[in-house]
Amino acid sequence: MHATFGVEEEFIFLDRESLRPADVAEGFTTRMQADPEWSATTHKEFLASQVEHASPVFDSLAGARPVLVGFRRMVADEAERTGTLAASIGTPPDTLAFPSITHDDRYQRIVRDMAGLIADHQMSGLHVHVGVPDREAGILALNVARPWLPLLTAISGNSPFWRGYDTGYESWRTVQLRRWPTAGSPPRFADAKDYDRRIRRLLGIGGMSDLALIAWSVRLSEHLPTIEFRMADAQLTADDTLLLAALCRGLVTHALETEGRDLESTDVPAELLSAAVMHSAHAGMRAQVYDPVLGELADARSVLDRLVATIAPQLEAEDDLDVVAELVARLTQLGTGAARQRRAFVRGGIAALADLFEHSIAGRPTESAA
Repeated sequence: MHATFGVEEEFIFLDRESLRPADVAEGFTTRMQADPEWSATTHKEFLASQVEHASPVFDSLAGARPVLVGFRRMVADEAERTGTLAASIGTPPDTLAFPSITHDDRYQRIVRDMAGLIADHQMSGLHVHVGVPDREAGILALNVARPWLPLLTAISGNSPFWRGYDTGYESWRTVQLRRWPTAGSPPRFADAKDYDRRIRRLLGIGGMSDLALIAWSVRLSEHLPTIEFRMADAQLTADDTLLLAALCRGLVTHALETEGRDLESTDVPAELLSAAVMHSAHAGMRAQVYDPVLGELADARSVLDRLVATIAPQLEAEDDLDVVAELVARLTQLGTGAARQRRAFVRGGIAALADLFEHSIAGRPTESAA
């Protein structure tokens, strides 16, 4: 089967000197929504310093790349126009005590409901949507994909800094999100009816006032015919985003084409999966990642190679296999976004970090691996 996909990418504007959020997103959003080319895909976000690109539907990585790069360059241009810096990162290196929230009734309700949690909810993510024929197919794909969430979390870590210090984690955003009532890995579901029954029982509890607030790392979309992967920090470059999109699409098509044949051999108990994701948020691709096939920690690159081998027939069918091989080699050479951020900071402090953000979002080369 050929699956379509799309991505939602959140970008943040930062003060150039402090790298704290800068509340200039409203003007950019207003201008883009008046542009016929971008109006349907440019959205305001929770923070007044944020903008979201909800991409069109793609059927190929080649078709996605120029669109993703084009939007990023417009964000970079807007930052230059406003004297700020644009970044595609999971958390800003430094923050204010409490963020400025976009003027929106729903957002204000969330602030009232979640109270003190909002002080640390200064983060940006990447969501990958993959088309599914129906909700039953979506649940099959969700059940097959969830054991791979530790690896996908390790690949996508891009938030090592928080409130001016190095957290020691690759994805501090993952840690922050754990405090929300429905964050983290979803349980395994019997079928779509089981999924729908269980998500509706959550409404009204712990500030879950609508289904869009159910923040599992992989879930079914309630407004699109897709399964949505939400574990990733916002990614430094479009290439980082494309690798994750290809892997997520490959996982979904593999699950559907094989009718979930690996599910019993790779299924992970909830408590083990939770611990494995936190391990990945900490270590990233620097050491070991939980391997759902072996049922234990293994060398991170070997686990990534295992996933690529598992979904290779689907990647090849989508003409993604060679591109994924190139992007995996790039990841191995440069490291995750978090690794690149740390290298930049060690090399030149805040100024070098700012330079990395600026060059990455504009699509210009910055460095090779140290």
